[in-house]
Amino acid sequence: MVYSMRIYVDGACRHNGKPWAKGVSACVIKNRNSGYKGWTRLLPLNPRPTNQRTEIDAIILALEQALQRYEELNGYPSLDVLIHSDSRYAVNCMEDWVYKWSSNGWLNTRGEEVVNRDIIQKASGLDDELKELGSVSYVWIPREENGEADGLCNERLDKEEREEREQENNRYTSDDSDDYYY
Repeated sequence: MVYSMRIYVDGACRHNGKPWAKGVSACVIKNRNSGYKGWTRLLPLNPRPTNQRTEIDAIILALEQALQRYEELNGYPSLDVLIHSDSRYAVNCMEDWVYKWSSNGWLNTRGEEVVNRDIIQKASGLDDELKELGSVSYVWIPREENGEADGLCNERLDKEEREEREQENNRYTSDDSDDYYY
């Protein structure tokens, strides 16, 4: 028996390249009845989030969810996992470049260490683990076809920004002081 999973992933980074950048990854598992279940994750501030890191982390999140879902299945079927991403970088990393880099000592064509090696290696390890249970493949899709995952990223980033503003406002409106100004 084969159990198929269709997963859509996206990553988003606000203020990309800035010290205060915030990154979020999301994955959505689509159900046969057109419903879906989604997850998001805020990336740590160190190493600094970037668009590329969020896209790879979204793949990690998808692979983790696929492994967890497999553990919940009865009968241990063979898996057929298809991960959709609107990031050509992420798809190329997982379908092509990771094999070249690992056989080349994680050096790029210029002889420099591969950027984002840590997170790509983590994704590759999870990919290998899942491939022991069946097949895993990655496909690039246009952004317009990735609305659910994109929406989850933006909702989470909006929520984080709202919470930051509220914390900032609470610092300035705190009643902890006995000082009064007239």
